[in-house]
Amino acid sequence: MSDDDDKPKPLELAGKSTAEILAQVDIFSGLGPQPLKRVVHIGLEEQYKTGAQVFAEGDAGDKFFLILEGAVRITRFVPGMGEEALAVLRPGAYFGEMSLIDDAPRSATAVAHEKCRLFVINRRDLEDLLFVDRDLAYELLWNFVRTLSRRLRATNDKMTFLATTSKF
Repeated sequence: MSDDDDKPKPLELAGKSTAEILAQVDIFSGLGPQPLKRVVHIGLEEQYKTGAQVFAEGDAGDKFFLILEGAVRITRFVPGMGEEALAVLRPGAYFGEMSLIDDAPRSATAVAHEKCRLFVINRRDLEDLLFVDRDLAYELLWNFVRTLSRRLRATNDKMTFLATTSKF
């Protein structure tokens, strides 16, 4: 597996339905047309202007977000330093998935870096769907595990780099 296999593929959004867009996103990979339609049915779209806060670090986490258009900046406040940008996410990227797994508060702040359109899934609605569709639950939860594992590996790599370059 090459490094390119781990990078999100750019989405082709023009003229596609939300289900077709979701099918291109790795967290929904492997889901058939019917399960994707069920996921689309429980979601909704939200729009944010540039600079608008999607959520703040410490807020209750109860939604998952997929970027359909625009960009979102993920940040943390570092005492003595101010805002530290962790990532700028573009269409096809998703964030807030940890809130679907645990009841912990948000670990970072999300701000519209550009005007954006987001597909949003509420945790309660997803839990209800997964309760009635065990096959969907199995596929989706394994995709969550893969996502979190991939992100943990990337964090470990960054920590190793920082430690070996004495920047930690």
